[in-house]
Amino acid sequence: MTETLRFGRLPAATAHLCIDMQRLFGPGSPWAVPWIERIRPAVATLVAARPQRTVFTRFIPPARLGAAPGAWARYYAQWPEMLRERLDGRWLELLPELARHAPPAKVIDKPVYSPWHDGRLHGWLRGAGVTTLVVTGGETDVCVLGTVMGAVDLGYRVVLVADAVCSSTDRGHDAAMTLYRERFSQQIETAPLQEILAAWGND
Repeated sequence: MTETLRFGRLPAATAHLCIDMQRLFGPGSPWAVPWIERIRPAVATLVAARPQRTVFTRFIPPARLGAAPGAWARYYAQWPEMLRERLDGRWLELLPELARHAPPAKVIDKPVYSPWHDGRLHGWLRGAGVTTLVVTGGETDVCVLGTVMGAVDLGYRVVLVADAVCSSTDRGHDAAMTLYRERFSQQIETAPLQEILAAWGND
């Protein structure tokens, strides 16, 4: 399936959701996503083009194991060094070329894969009149997946920037992109960065 904006130009009422582009997933971290280096320039280009329309999410681990609910406790038992009581807080920061745009870009922290869990993001977007979401970041098959599926449920037009999302594995990335393109073709569009930049209407 061709990657393109099948439902036309992006309206002015579009926001860019940049998912978890943090030092936590960059070089040197136990959770490093190697592909993040490949997409950083594309993500930075989009943020720089529309900083006032960008919302960054940050994945924030719990302070201690006892604060992790349910199955998350089992998860963090495997990654105790990522609990905030042990983790240098600088790892939670956005990558530097992105952080310099906040503000005007907005930052929303989340303790789970989905940014929709507590309603803050949806409330802010609706209050700002946003109808369309352009999504970048990582990982394609984890936090991006949680973001995209929640956005679909809430009725947003969802556009995934095909050359500005990444995963730890080719297999997971490819499977997720196939899912978006084929199973959700009426609700999710995938398009390259340059097409998105050219098609985003003026504020």
